[in-house]
Amino acid sequence: MKKSWWIASTAGALVVVAAVVLVVRELSGPTSETDSNPAPSSTAPDRRAVLAVKIDNVAAARPQTGLSAADLVYVEPVEGGLTRLLALYRDRPPSVIGPVRSARATDLGLLAQFGRPALAYSGAAPELLPALRSASLTSASPTEIPDAYFRDDSRPSPHNLYLRPQQVPDGEVAPEGAFPATGAAPESGAAAATAAIRYPAAAFTFTWSVDIGRYLIGLDGSPLTSVDGGQAGAATVVEQRVAVRLGERGETGTVPNSPIAQTVGSGQARVWRDGQRFAATWDRPTATAPTRFTTASGQPLPVSDGPLWILLVPA
Repeated sequence: MKKSWWIASTAGALVVVAAVVLVVRELSGPTSETDSNPAPSSTAPDRRAVLAVKIDNVAAARPQTGLSAADLVYVEPVEGGLTRLLALYRDRPPSVIGPVRSARATDLGLLAQFGRPALAYSGAAPELLPALRSASLTSASPTEIPDAYFRDDSRPSPHNLYLRPQQVPDGEVAPEGAFPATGAAPESGAAAATAAIRYPAAAFTFTWSVDIGRYLIGLDGSPLTSVDGGQAGAATVVEQRVAVRLGERGETGTVPNSPIAQTVGSGQARVWRDGQRFAATWDRPTATAPTRFTTASGQPLPVSDGPLWILLVPA
């Protein structure tokens, strides 16, 4: 009887130890801070709030990782006529995203409409830090959560910082209706299989693919690809014309002429979906209000179900 009791107790203890080991492994994640191939091998658990990641977009940063999994991508004008991306993820973000770059004043204006999202960024000008701290968001830079980031030594710095989003704390739930509504296209569209949207030093192209029901994205004459998802695609493309002012040194640090896009207000837009182009207007009356798109006749203009790309273009 004593021997049987000892065997049962030992077996039970081994089960407990094995379970503990599995939990520790799940919590500890990858053991190396450097990853020569940052492509994700799995997805993170469902999130309750929006995760926004500032992603590099110059030639040295391509191909990016995790870009094809974004629900909404904003293309922002930055200095030198170039662009950077602000990618928003809901539910299940990929396990790696990047390269991650610095936050800008434009990001704060955009994210106010999504409640209190988490913002992952590499850093910011010292003059912008007070605004970041007081903004309605969860700051998720390497300063707050260093273990969530790693460098890919096969790429040149500063284009080699990557994020493990599963280590980013959730913010609050996004307000109902924060994202543009999806639905059937209105009947006012004109056939348009391609779109070209240009910045002074960046040229985007969008080509409708009937096979996949998305616009395949090109940048500067080459396909815009994601390490984990091939060529990036968008179900809906929006060219949102916005006022842009040049930030002063006290706002943007060492880059006094960094553009700041004004995304509160109203203006002209063009929308591509389902192989059609729609003349549109956009409206966002306050910083916390969502952006709404309507047709030229004033009818609501829903987006198609799938990735949405909004390009903020100087008016």
